[in-house]
Amino acid sequence: MPSSRRPRATRSRRGVRRAGLAAALAAAPVALAYRFAVIYRSRAGHPRPRPPIITPADLGLPFEELTVHAPGAELAAWFIPARDGAAGPGVLLVHGWESARDRTLPIAAFLHEVGFHILTIDVRGHGANEPEVLPVSAGEFGLDALAGFQALLARPEVTLAAIAGHSLGATGVLLAAAADDRVAAVVATSAAADPLRLTRQTFRLARLPIPDPVAYPLAWLTTRVFVRPRGHVVRAISASAALARYRGPVLLVHGDADEVIPIEHFQRLARAALHRDRIAAWTAETLAIAGGQHSWLYEFPEYRRAVARFLARTLGGPLSPDEAARIAGAMHVTRPPEPDSPFSAVDAEPGGLRSLAAVVRPGRAGPPPASVES
Repeated sequence: MPSSRRPRATRSRRGVRRAGLAAALAAAPVALAYRFAVIYRSRAGHPRPRPPIITPADLGLPFEELTVHAPGAELAAWFIPARDGAAGPGVLLVHGWESARDRTLPIAAFLHEVGFHILTIDVRGHGANEPEVLPVSAGEFGLDALAGFQALLARPEVTLAAIAGHSLGATGVLLAAAADDRVAAVVATSAAADPLRLTRQTFRLARLPIPDPVAYPLAWLTTRVFVRPRGHVVRAISASAALARYRGPVLLVHGDADEVIPIEHFQRLARAALHRDRIAAWTAETLAIAGGQHSWLYEFPEYRRAVARFLARTLGGPLSPDEAARIAGAMHVTRPPEPDSPFSAVDAEPGGLRSLAAVVRPGRAGPPPASVES
């Protein structure tokens, strides 16, 4: 009687096929996530350079055009001397993403008025600099902030120096301060707490309908794919981690109506500062501005007073902290002219499922994770 049992080789081949199908199905989400991460890097990693629209002369400020030499980049910059070039403290200003040095001029104006020399730079890939081939991240903001600080400190007019930055520039100045113990003080405005949470936030800004249980692992992978071409380690370019390493005086400022980098980032940084303060000589200071958004916090008198007072105290003048705060708070500052095109890639993004579907369709570039206005 013939046997009804299937040959063992046939059963084995079918088992292999089933295992292969199961493995392919399991790998599909990973492959899709990696594709998303690569698309994110290509779209979000290359800022559109926006040359300055105005110069310090438009605000009645003396200035010198110069070039700051950074690792792998030459950075356009302005040096704005105070008090007719008399020796004294200086402050480096670092703009945010898709911004330029002219966007820092309102801050330069009130700091110059209270006696500080100013250096403001275009971060690589921004402003008057050439576009970058590799993606730009917080790591490059940190490298360029450090180069700017060292160039400022080398000036014969400058006796000691602080650094101040906005948004991704705020992360950059914290990274620079952690790398050079000569940084006398740091002002970080509207800073993101760390790269992972910043990436997750850009998904929200681009209106991608990704629930948190998926979005956070996807952000974890995307962040690492983003920084890999330049060899960065994610923790090494985290504002929170840099704050924990820096031992000097810090002022953290954030608007409580910030929809680009929510106030929760500021709160996380403040908690990191509390841990740091147990071993640091200086206690970090914090200021949350009621009604403040992501940009233009310098329009609030309390911002100008707090920054001027903090720097005058930590840099030892040239004015007393109270006098510097009074003068800065009383100044009238205005925003620079807006560029012809918007700062945020969100404005051109359809959002929702249409954006998300663009990732999976072959031959499509996918959605642009949001740039942030700075």
